[in-house]
Amino acid sequence: MSRSRAQAEDTSAVTTGDVVTAGGTGRTTASDALPAPAAPSAPPAPPSQPAPPSQPAPPSQPTPAVPPAREDTPDGGAAACGPDADGTAVLAEWFLTSEERGNPSTDLDRRHPDGRPWTSGNLVVPLVHGRDYFSRLLATVEGLGDGDLLLFTDWRGDYDQRLDGAGSEVGEVLGRAARRGVAVRGLMWRSHLELLSFSSKPNRLLAEQLTSAGARVVLDQRVRRGGSHHQKLVIARPGGDPGAGVAFAGGIDLCYNRRDDAAHAGDPQSQPMAAPYGDAPPWHDIQVEVRGPAVGDLEHTFRERWDDPSSLDNPNPLRRLFYRIRPVATRTDELPAQRPDPPAAGSHNVQILRTYPRKLRPPYPFARAGERSIARAYQKVLRRARRLIYLEDQYMWSTEVARLFADALRRAPELHLIIVVPRHPTQGGRFSLPPNLVGREQALELCRAAGGDRVGVYDVENHAGTPVYVHAKAVTVDDVWASVGSDNLNRRSWTHDSELAIATIDDTLDPREPRDPAGLGDGARVFARDLRLQLWREHLDWEGPDGELLDPEAGFAAFRTHAEDLAAWHADGRVGDRPPGRVRPHRPARLSRLSRTWSAPLYHSLYDPDGRPHRMRAAGEW
Repeated sequence: MSRSRAQAEDTSAVTTGDVVTAGGTGRTTASDALPAPAAPSAPPAPPSQPAPPSQPAPPSQPTPAVPPAREDTPDGGAAACGPDADGTAVLAEWFLTSEERGNPSTDLDRRHPDGRPWTSGNLVVPLVHGRDYFSRLLATVEGLGDGDLLLFTDWRGDYDQRLDGAGSEVGEVLGRAARRGVAVRGLMWRSHLELLSFSSKPNRLLAEQLTSAGARVVLDQRVRRGGSHHQKLVIARPGGDPGAGVAFAGGIDLCYNRRDDAAHAGDPQSQPMAAPYGDAPPWHDIQVEVRGPAVGDLEHTFRERWDDPSSLDNPNPLRRLFYRIRPVATRTDELPAQRPDPPAAGSHNVQILRTYPRKLRPPYPFARAGERSIARAYQKVLRRARRLIYLEDQYMWSTEVARLFADALRRAPELHLIIVVPRHPTQGGRFSLPPNLVGREQALELCRAAGGDRVGVYDVENHAGTPVYVHAKAVTVDDVWASVGSDNLNRRSWTHDSELAIATIDDTLDPREPRDPAGLGDGARVFARDLRLQLWREHLDWEGPDGELLDPEAGFAAFRTHAEDLAAWHADGRVGDRPPGRVRPHRPARLSRLSRTWSAPLYHSLYDPDGRPHRMRAAGEW
């Protein structure tokens, strides 16, 4: 396990009836007691206000968010027109089948009454930046009461990390919920020792504080050797309404560094990182808020891990004794029966993707040979890519991963690829830096060799010129398919650690040209296109019409022009007005042959290990 990963990740008046949702029509009911998500195109509310100004009702009776209709169509969008009435044939070209998931041990797909390995009628709202996510999470948890259920998993949690102002510390907020009678259950990765720059102490302190408040939070080390539980998930299910519920999933942990916003001044509660990031490292990240039937799938994912009968005890007898005398649970308890899935809330089809390694002693009962549905989803989706892949990733390591993108670039001569990564690893030491760089260097070389000038790699800075640490894990393909999750584009995330991703295809076609950029008849979809545009507007400081950004080739050129203009301004001594935009071409230092020689084995064995069975590794299968 890498030192850098440890430090970086890890070092609303009530309305009933039909309402316009983010890309479609859904039904909301007065019984939904959770705060409604903010409209995707509206500016975020101030952190101290749980509901936006346009939603004056108290949290117990939220006003459903209504995004503005598009100017060029009366209803804000067009229904998807797939080969059959509900577009199933189109979705099946993008989403995995149950067989393609490759995990017969799980009931995740079998639990759906319609037999599909995805759910329809969801509302997925991107929460770009930790401050937006923490504000939504705070409002949700504070709205829960006696008999409600709150479930969460995390890689790292700091009990004193504030979700907003004073009194909003993670430990205080979750502890108050438990004291109100909310059934709070948590799975925290137990982590490796602090001596090795990991998170065992903060995770233990959070678990202890919440246990003292009446919650049950366990420290889970049921992982492959050298692995971690990397899923970041929160689920809220009100007891008074069996059909209500909301979930949050993505890349944002409940810990230091994460509470940043679009200005990227950093989180006042920060951990040290590499010197170029400063005392309060700017942090770019994404979580999604999910409503609708997919909440049931996410709860099922939590329950699979919670109900695993394998022992949580540490095999080391001294550490086992240590945890036995601490005020922290060493085993899970029985959860109340899972409530019915929430009803339809929007127009988004969602497939839950996971990674679990092949673990032998003992195996996961829900993934006896592991699950690599995240890797398999990319394998399937990239075969269909024709015009534009946009991705943001913390690492973009591994030649095995990069080869899938390179193959896509060779298959489709009009395909463009934009990659946004951090400018620097989290640590810049003499011995920690090369293993962090060698995997990305090899991966980017593969992509550039396949795509030439159709590949653009960039990093991000704030307006003061301080680099922004990109921790986001988000991808859009041809403005159709989008994924936001905890998974990075590397072998560790695809095979070795537990991961979770939300893949989304909107039923609503986007009427703006080009209406079908890939030319396959799938049509651009509102969710994926709006997510891409939201991220591009920030990175490019784009304030004008979106027309130039909509076309894949023109948008690719605009991205490159903004980045090169900013780089030239820096190179010329920052003379004159700063050009708009926050991205620059990514130009890391090249490693010497000697550095590559000694760092590559470390990278492959410790930083980016492989959790696949040996026969799959040999065959190049996921």
